[in-house]
Amino acid sequence: MKHILFFGDSLTAGYGLPAADSFPARIQEKLDAAGLPYRAHNYGVSGETSAGGRQRLASVLARQAPDVFVLALGANDGLRGIPVRETVANLRAMLHEVRRQFPAAQLVLMGLDFPFDLGPLGLPGLSRYAQDFSALFRTLAEAEGVAFVPSLLAGVLGRPELNLPDRVHPNAAGQRLLAANVWAVLAPLLHVVA
Repeated sequence: MKHILFFGDSLTAGYGLPAADSFPARIQEKLDAAGLPYRAHNYGVSGETSAGGRQRLASVLARQAPDVFVLALGANDGLRGIPVRETVANLRAMLHEVRRQFPAAQLVLMGLDFPFDLGPLGLPGLSRYAQDFSALFRTLAEAEGVAFVPSLLAGVLGRPELNLPDRVHPNAAGQRLLAANVWAVLAPLLHVVA
């Protein structure tokens, strides 16, 4: 059995939903349907920033060796206005650490759009930050040579019917779309034939 680690925040954890509705659980369904010998592990922690993930990474890697490592952090950095350079440094350090310990592991970075849905948060004047934030993920993925999901929240962002009442976290239907966004990049890495 091979192992895919989904290392993220509330978007990965499936905040407000049963564990079976999280996108890593939906990916497991796709793996099983394709007859692939992979186990999807959900290491999502609600509220986690890239700095928190960097601190938590060692304990997760000590528990489970990844064949595929999916890094899905940064949303909380954006919501808190953490400087882009700090987020980049933390994400890069995590990718380097996984590569150092598990050089054969395939690495995948999730892209995030910004603003998420800032309407309920009332944060004006963030357009420059939003542009820099949105761009950091693709730039980092290209620099590090890792697989890249352009937007984890594609098709879900700003659609109330696909989000919980907080308008920030996807509901079960939204999580299915997140799984589809991830699977589009993950399936070719696992040599899944459509």
